[in-house]
Formats: sequence, C-alpha cells, structure tokens
Amino acid sequence: MNQYYVFNGDADGLCALHQLRLVDPAIASLITGVKRDIKLLDRVEANAGDRVTVLDISLDSNRKGLMRLLEMGVIVEYFDHHHAGEIPQHSNLTPHIDLSVEACTSLLVDQYLKGEFHLWAITAAFGDNLINKAHQLANAAGLTEAEAEKLARLGEYLNYNGYGDSLSDLHFHPVELYKKLEPYRNPFDFIAESAAFTQLASGFNNDMSQAALLHPLMSDDRCAVFLLPDTPWARRATGNFANKLANENPERAHAVITPNHFGKYTVSVRAPLANPQGADVFCLQFDTGGGRRAAAGINHLPTESLDYFLTSFKQHFG
Repeated sequence: MNQYYVFNGDADGLCALHQLRLVDPAIASLITGVKRDIKLLDRVEANAGDRVTVLDISLDSNRKGLMRLLEMGVIVEYFDHHHAGEIPQHSNLTPHIDLSVEACTSLLVDQYLKGEFHLWAITAAFGDNLINKAHQLANAAGLTEAEAEKLARLGEYLNYNGYGDSLSDLHFHPVELYKKLEPYRNPFDFIAESAAFTQLASGFNNDMSQAALLHPLMSDDRCAVFLLPDTPWARRATGNFANKLANENPERAHAVITPNHFGKYTVSVRAPLANPQGADVFCLQFDTGGGRRAAAGINHLPTESLDYFLTSFKQHFG
C-alpha cells in the first residue's frame, strides 16, 4: 500500500500536511504546486488499495481525477473548505468538507487530530486571512499578543510563498518548504531557528513595500481593483496584497489583477470582510474561476475581458 498526500502549496495546505505528517511520518509521495495549481489529482498514479489524502484543493475542480481514483479502488480522505459542488457518495471516500466562512483546511485537520498540533492550525488560519477566528483561537490557547503576532507573520509568509505563475516565481518549492517545517513540532521553534523563516520575511517585506506604492485602477466606497505589473514580485505579492487591502478596508470588495505567463490575467478577489460572501459565486461565472465565499480567484482572465470584468465586479459587489 502506497500513501500519497496531495496538497495546496499555500499556508493552509502546508500546515494541514504538517499536522498530519507529525502524527504519521511514514514514507509517502507528496504532490503539490503553486497555489493556483489546484487540479492535482490528475497527477496521482495510484493503484487499488493505495491511500490518498487531499488537502485544501476544491473537490469540484478535481472531480474527474477523484472519480478515477475512487473507481480504481483507491482510498481517499478529503479535507477542504473550497467550493465542492455535489460530494460523491462512495465507499472509498471520506470527506471532511466545510464551506463556512470561518473554516479552513488546517482547522478541519486540527479537529480531526483533536488539537494535537493546534498552534500550526492557528498559524494557517492567520495565513488564510481568518484574522478574527485566528485571534479567538490564540486567545483561547492562552497566547500573548506578541506570540499571536509571531504566528500571524509566519502564516502570512507561508501563504505568500505559494503565489506565483510557476515554481520559479517562488522562494521555495512547496515540498522544499514543507521539508523545512518538518522537524518542528512547535511553530515558535521554526520562527526562532529556521533560516527559511528569515528568507521569507525578507522577501515578503520587499515585495509588499513595492505593492504599497500602487494606485487603484478603479476605486469607490464599495469596491476597488488594482492592476499589478508583469513582474515576479507582483505575482508573489498578489494574494497577501489582496488580504492587506481587505483588512484595511473591511466594507469594500477588492480585486488584484496580475499579468501571467500565458498572456492573460490572474485575479485574486476578496469579498468585504464586513460581509464575507459572494467571491466564489462571482469568480465561478468565469471559465477558470473558483474559490470560497470570502476569497476566490480567476486563473486565466483574457486581457480583452478586462472591461467586462470591471463592470461585472462593480455590479456584483456595488
């Protein structure tokens, strides 16, 4: 029997994987990619009796690959909080799926493990921009403000590393970054001891300082859209920049648009934090859109569709 872990390369996917692997570190194949590379089950070449654990990628986007594996006799356990569509009823599938706005995959794993590595789940919640939820959990865990702030920064940096058009845009391949996390049962030890944390912090601060100089393409009280330049730093900063805008302007919806290597745009959308609904519905109307209620995106928006996007965005959130 072979074991596979298929995970999103962002903070939530990494911290979910890390929690499960701390419990069961047996040899396994790790399959991942950049954050937007989510149709990962198509890459899994498993056989009957093998086990696949899926973390933080949409079931609906992976339906074809999932059904192929299930019908082959592969045992699949699925943890996620993105748009799922109809969840298959199959004896080989164990789903742990929660679409509520305060859910993330690492918190689902945390529940599954009965809080064994709770600090990593809190880190992921910060990274997934569940700021209020993360602070509630940090307070309940007895963390000081300074300790919570450390986990918040770690979550941001892990999330930041997942953004890019290709793996060459990232500071670390997500599997490499997981290997950096692997020795640490406690995130505070990783923060204090790992050179990877220092490298991510430096890259994050440099990229976000450039993003702070940008002006919106469109802005009013209800929504704002930013168009970033065609550079690696912009592709890395896009998700965390969108989160920063959402946190600073909770009554407003935001879209951050970045040119990609395919001659199209990659879009990150954030619903207003004051009413974190509708980002997934909006993005799903586009061919390569998806996500969750509070935060979603479009992988390949044709450049000629930009005006239509702007009009639709304003209508949806205005």
